[in-house]
Amino acid sequence: MGIVSDSGLDWNAALAALAWQVDLGMGEVVQEAPQNSFDLPEAVPWARRATEPAAPIAARPAAPLVPPSGTDAVAVARGSAEACGTIDDLRAAMTAFDLCELKRGARKTVFAAGNPAARVLILGEAPTREEDLEGRPFIGPQGQLLDAMFAAIGLSRSSDERPSSLYILPAIPWRTPGDREPDAAELALLRPFTERHIALSKADFIVTMGNAALLAATGQSGVHGARGKWGQAFGKPLLPMMHPSYLLQNPGAKREAWADLLSLKARLK
Repeated sequence: MGIVSDSGLDWNAALAALAWQVDLGMGEVVQEAPQNSFDLPEAVPWARRATEPAAPIAARPAAPLVPPSGTDAVAVARGSAEACGTIDDLRAAMTAFDLCELKRGARKTVFAAGNPAARVLILGEAPTREEDLEGRPFIGPQGQLLDAMFAAIGLSRSSDERPSSLYILPAIPWRTPGDREPDAAELALLRPFTERHIALSKADFIVTMGNAALLAATGQSGVHGARGKWGQAFGKPLLPMMHPSYLLQNPGAKREAWADLLSLKARLK
């Protein structure tokens, strides 16, 4: 006989119910029990009765992350990033940076993966739910595709050798709500960390994956028109490519991605 939960479901039934909720997109637990918003009482008038007890402080929503009066959050980010002399310093500075609202909803800071001494640096977008849980960029199906793509031209994130290795970092280290695309203000706020990260790496070439990464690097959007065309960013040659998640949804675009990889391979000789 299986273990029975408080809800009366046995273990297998509870697991199936959980999988069903995840498939529906309910991946974040915010309360101990479900709540029907239609059953909530009407809003309390602003003039609260004297006999009505005030809500405890702990029950009130936390205040949004707002810089202290007169503080320029981008300037704070820039100063913090420029003070970093090593990649480990930068990791600590980004983990301590509290002026980005996205950090509040994220579980982990997704910093980087691979070899910082690699010739090729891949700049991705914001972490997905899976990447946020594990704290690593490009995992799951999109990560498997990315690894297969670059393995085809002799590059790997697991290699310790500079000529054959990759260094991967996201343009945004924290997951966005609902996995939406980061907006321009969020990218601008965190750009000083990206810029310093790339300066501290040993990369000769940058590959941006997706529209948000292109926007973070160049200030320009429109990856469909930019892909495959070499440009410059952060003082290095830059090649825009389509994001692996797009290629998974549009397999026909893999031909263009292969042409982009061959262009990168030619530059590496």
